[in-house]
Amino acid sequence: MDLTGKMVTVIGVGKTGLATVRFLAGRGARISLTDEKPPDAWGDARTVLGEVQADLRIAPYGAEALEGAELVVPSPGVSPANPILREALRLGIPIVSELELAFRFLSTPVVAITGTNGKTTVTTLIGELLAAAGKRVFVGGNIGAPLIGYADGPQDADWAVVEVSSFQLQWASTFRPRVALLLNTAPDHVDYHGSFAAYREAKERIFACQGTGDTAVLNADEDATALLAGRIAARTEFFSSLRTVERGMFIAGENLLRIDPAGGREQYPRAMIRLPGRHNIENVMAAIIAARACGCTPEQITGAVERFRGIGHRIEYVDERGGVRYYDDSKGTNVAAVVRALESFSAPVVLLLGGRDKEGDFETLIPLLRQRVKAMVLFGEARGKIDDCIGGVVATALAATLREAVEAAGKIATPGDVVLLSPGCASFDEFSGYKERGERFQEMVRRLKR
Repeated sequence: MDLTGKMVTVIGVGKTGLATVRFLAGRGARISLTDEKPPDAWGDARTVLGEVQADLRIAPYGAEALEGAELVVPSPGVSPANPILREALRLGIPIVSELELAFRFLSTPVVAITGTNGKTTVTTLIGELLAAAGKRVFVGGNIGAPLIGYADGPQDADWAVVEVSSFQLQWASTFRPRVALLLNTAPDHVDYHGSFAAYREAKERIFACQGTGDTAVLNADEDATALLAGRIAARTEFFSSLRTVERGMFIAGENLLRIDPAGGREQYPRAMIRLPGRHNIENVMAAIIAARACGCTPEQITGAVERFRGIGHRIEYVDERGGVRYYDDSKGTNVAAVVRALESFSAPVVLLLGGRDKEGDFETLIPLLRQRVKAMVLFGEARGKIDDCIGGVVATALAATLREAVEAAGKIATPGDVVLLSPGCASFDEFSGYKERGERFQEMVRRLKR
């Protein structure tokens, strides 16, 4: 793909957008850059752009940004319903995601992970499994460093392990990972895609270009995902925490058993997994299948899994205050993640739920609330909607901010309880992202009196 002299419209001046601008500049493209925020609100991005040597135009946020465009690259958060993208489609201007653009210049084989929940944990774990086997690894994508930044460098890794979102897959047409994983799907980002069906369709694009020499890893416990095996070209392996599978991994007593594509059997001790919850057993099985496809040995895998302690803000233990344990699951930004978090505890839970709504179906929480939740504190923009849906199922308090919610939970909880921040919502009503929300939560907890 020759970008020399080609006019490319980039939408968004976040981390991905800026990395895309640098990549395009290095290949002689002309760039039209636009963002919903006015340039005087771009902050540090203006400094970065000042260092870019390119034919760069700052364009108004609208159809004018497409003037002369031969290609459009939207940042991941730009909805397909965005008027600039709709106009680009009307004009027949090709649209590609940063993921797709990077892949067209990539020489490193890719392991790609998508799903509603568990992506970051599995991506991080696969990276550690490969590193433990002595392989050079780039880990990034939808977490950490954008793939296009890696593609712009020496590309000296043996594998690129990449978390990919439905946003990135939406505009991917040739993306072909050597190993692709679809962990699970549950209603999420419906506000972005328009429907759950469209969201699933975007996720499934991860397998669209794979061939017979590639590997697809599928969740056998989701019927719609398991049925993909009959529609994709790659050889498939399944993982399941509920049943045995003919090819892939499942729970066998105190062990995890893998049956490889040739019928060979491998056994791994469940005790090697240090993370709580059935969902983390699933995450580990998916990661093991991917690591084996990349050439890691069972012995290398077992040692690395034993050392793995998870990622920040995903059911992360924070501290104990007055006999009450506090956990940070700020990364749980959808209802399915809240379910997984609640299933990880047997002690009574005081649940902090709220933030900015993503069209979540909170009523599906009712059975678990009755089984495991002592009380819940609803906070943020979504507190009224959530209260209308499930308020009163258990003792319920409302708080305007996360700080007020933490203070309320501290008064409700008694020794032996768990206070769990698993918001089931986006963080953007109060914070810049789930990381800031989690960090602030941890600060608040540590300031509580014992």
